[in-house]
Amino acid sequence: MRSLDMARWPRREVYGFFSGLSNPFFMVTFRVDVTEAYDYAKAHGLSFYTAMVGLCTQAVNDVEAFRMAIHGGDVVLLDRRHPSYTDMKKGAEVFHIVTMRMEEHETVEAFARRASAVSAAQDGFIDMSLETDDLIYISCLPWLDVTAVTNERDLSAPGARDDSIPRLVWGRFVERDGRRMLGMSMEVNHRLIDGVHIGRFAQALETRMKALR
Repeated sequence: MRSLDMARWPRREVYGFFSGLSNPFFMVTFRVDVTEAYDYAKAHGLSFYTAMVGLCTQAVNDVEAFRMAIHGGDVVLLDRRHPSYTDMKKGAEVFHIVTMRMEEHETVEAFARRASAVSAAQDGFIDMSLETDDLIYISCLPWLDVTAVTNERDLSAPGARDDSIPRLVWGRFVERDGRRMLGMSMEVNHRLIDGVHIGRFAQALETRMKALR
């Protein structure tokens, strides 16, 4: 992690503008073609969900803006972000939150297998000792074709506007013309991230999925 030189940061005026808002967060929902990711997961005996968690983690880290965070009033560039995702055991109605590392050179297959094992072994709701600022919050609503999702947050908490953790949610894919299309919703802090960066994330995710073998 390293601090940015604010005087040289190209978006310092944008950052200052949105810093004046009590709620500087915005959300975008978009469609993603996940056909290759689904086929890859099934061909390798993986959970499609944990494979997508791995792919999205890689794509987030491909875009520098998503590794920006606000610490004590300073903007820093994180080395990497790591997933903290919701999951449910078979037959359960109450979800739990799995937080784990995904290193730069870990493959999607290796991560997906490890993530499934970690989730299955977890016996509590959440391990708060793992909840740090370098996370990506990820969730899934596999019962619905998601068109938009907002996320809970305590805007009255001290430093609430400094929350720099991206929120990513998707639902059930739908088949269109032989392709599997997934509604994906992303919520971010506008002080750090613009629509162009969400577009770059979507492009990075598409590139990652098409490169699967």
